[in-house]
Amino acid sequence: MRRTAAVLCGAAIVMAGLPAGAQAGASTAPHAVTSTAVTSTTGALSAGTRATGATRLAWKKCATSDHPTLQCATLKVPLDHAEPNGRKITLALSRVPHTARAFQGPLLVNPGGPGGSGRSLAGFVASSLPKAVAAQYDVIGFDPRGVGASTPALDCAPGHFDPVRPDTVPHTPALEQANLSRARSFAQACGAKYKDLLPYLDTVSAARDMDAMRRALGAKKINYFGYSYGTYLGAVYAKLYPQRVRRLVLDSIVDPRGVWYDDNLQQDHAFDDRHRAFLAWVAAHDAAYGLGTDPARVETEWYAMRAAVAAHPAGGKVGAAELEDTFIPGGYYDGYWPHLAGAFAAYVHDKDAGALVDAYRTFGAVDAGGDNGYSVYTAVQCRDAGWPRDWERWREDSWAVYAKAPFMAWNNAWYNAPCAFWPTRAKQPVDVTNDKLPPVLLFQATDDAATPYEGGVTMHHLLRGSGLVVEEGGGNHGITLSGNTCLDGHLAAYLRTGKVPHGRGEADATCATLPAPKPLPAQTTPSSQMASRTAPNPSRGSKLHGLLGFRG
Repeated sequence: MRRTAAVLCGAAIVMAGLPAGAQAGASTAPHAVTSTAVTSTTGALSAGTRATGATRLAWKKCATSDHPTLQCATLKVPLDHAEPNGRKITLALSRVPHTARAFQGPLLVNPGGPGGSGRSLAGFVASSLPKAVAAQYDVIGFDPRGVGASTPALDCAPGHFDPVRPDTVPHTPALEQANLSRARSFAQACGAKYKDLLPYLDTVSAARDMDAMRRALGAKKINYFGYSYGTYLGAVYAKLYPQRVRRLVLDSIVDPRGVWYDDNLQQDHAFDDRHRAFLAWVAAHDAAYGLGTDPARVETEWYAMRAAVAAHPAGGKVGAAELEDTFIPGGYYDGYWPHLAGAFAAYVHDKDAGALVDAYRTFGAVDAGGDNGYSVYTAVQCRDAGWPRDWERWREDSWAVYAKAPFMAWNNAWYNAPCAFWPTRAKQPVDVTNDKLPPVLLFQATDDAATPYEGGVTMHHLLRGSGLVVEEGGGNHGITLSGNTCLDGHLAAYLRTGKVPHGRGEADATCATLPAPKPLPAQTTPSSQMASRTAPNPSRGSKLHGLLGFRG
């Protein structure tokens, strides 16, 4: 729900970006749909349910080795949907076309953010669903307005996250002023460069873009599958256009009551719990890491490492802020734990700065794509809802959280602090309460840090007739299509039939979480640990989380 940071090594395997020649090649049309293809068991679309009269997209081949049928297109939409004949911006789309005669329409997919690029997600979703299910959908990825290959794309302050940044914890007035200066200057840079765009970078505008995609796709209704922030985007679309929703899947769900200031405070507590779960895992594998069998002792070692790099940045690159950035991804996906633990142990035992620098470059560093993602993240969140303009409120709240949950409290505060100085007036959050939808399928892990469990329960209550599938004991963020066959079975069944589970408790169905990861082989060096993430055939979990990004 926070940001897309560095482009991950794992994402590069899947398809971190589409080919440079993505718009080249012959146009290809989808398979024809006939009324004889419709069956009541799949709920497939007949020709009569397709929209007519809309400008159709010009799909062109942009295949990759992993996704040989992938296609790309662009779509012009109004910058201001209230002025449909005014200035236009361009959205970049991707598609894996359906192959079955029983066609269930377009399935739009979104990886979160705000600021996450979604074009690469289409190929992943199409290849991860059961073939018979994916074959019935046109899986549509897209870069939302301002993101990636859509134009114009934002980059407010290139290099904003370059190391070494000030320590995030403002123990001195000088540190607080240094961080405040960074936040204020970022907001000012966005206002100076994109004054005409910022009023139109918000979730409602992105949802209206999705309806423009629906029309261009020639569909009367869409199916939608969103992760993280993408759950709020999907719920907002459903509120604006309930009659246009056919199926709706929300995975790792934003609490719509806390958009966005309160949600970030709740994240701080959840991430602290998740970081402690990581430290307990390190303690449980003392034979591999030698940092002690007591989680409290391991935690002391971690904060001692933080103090050390705050005073003397590891390799001249990893100070306290960068160290936090490096370990925060472990709160999103426990598949990263062995790599992070290896770098942690190497620093503690051998003062191996290179291991921390390798880990930072892999998990924490922000490249140009991350600069773009953060620019859109701030633009959307600062515009979507009101944030405190009095810095004293931020200071009091952040110190109060820090006293109980120190791991990410101030890092998260500074990450969002440009909203205290944002040059565009904030809108009101959308009340996503909805009783006009077909059954909606929700997925939530009980120990998710980025979107805590309560958000999934709240959304379940707000969307009447929805079904909530809970991963008991799960702490990862983004849980479907990540290797849990129980969760994926519910997803596939819903996409086939449109039916959701209904139970008597808070959850309508539960799935056990996947086993925790195991340490990497003892002979693996810290550098090769990092390299191992780019090995052939990475797990589905690492592929997915490479595409979702961090804080996204």
